[in-house]
Amino acid sequence: MALEHAILVSLLEKPGSGYELARRFERSIGYFWTATHQQIYRVLKRMENDGWVDVRDVPQQGRPDKKEYSVADLGRAALSSWLHDPIEPETVRHDLAVKIRGAAFDDPAALIREVERHRQAHRDRLAHYLAGEARDFTESSAHPAGPQAPLDAERELQHVVLRGGIAYERMMTDWLDDVLATLARFGPGRGPTPPAA
Repeated sequence: MALEHAILVSLLEKPGSGYELARRFERSIGYFWTATHQQIYRVLKRMENDGWVDVRDVPQQGRPDKKEYSVADLGRAALSSWLHDPIEPETVRHDLAVKIRGAAFDDPAALIREVERHRQAHRDRLAHYLAGEARDFTESSAHPAGPQAPLDAERELQHVVLRGGIAYERMMTDWLDDVLATLARFGPGRGPTPPAA
């Protein structure tokens, strides 16, 4: 996926300035795609030049005017084309998994602190996702007009992506608990078994 597609999705959900878009990437869009402020502004400029986004100046009281971006017809067409193109299933590149395998040739227990750090990061992200789900997708907010109301595709699909992030963080936390239990069986300084002579 190109950053352009993530930006188009975000702007279709709600037009906004480059700053507002960057804030969304720090919060919800960051669940599945990250980008720096500089990357976002650079890509927005290119998308503007290509006719994918429209820009309007919005006057602000006591501050410089801001540019508000929205998706143009060419941008909608580009996103639609991308949505219909098949993509390959993702393959995992996981540095920590390679380190864990490599620990068999060093001191496995020496990795405990690093694995604990990763586990805490995944626990923190899981707590953040769960808080966002409780805030944005409680039962009453999921069906504001009652359970018989027509489905809101935008809300439902945002929620299913968030649920995927929650499931992933739970899986990673469980796996890292398993890794720590395995590493704990090796005492400190118990390096690799020397090869047989």
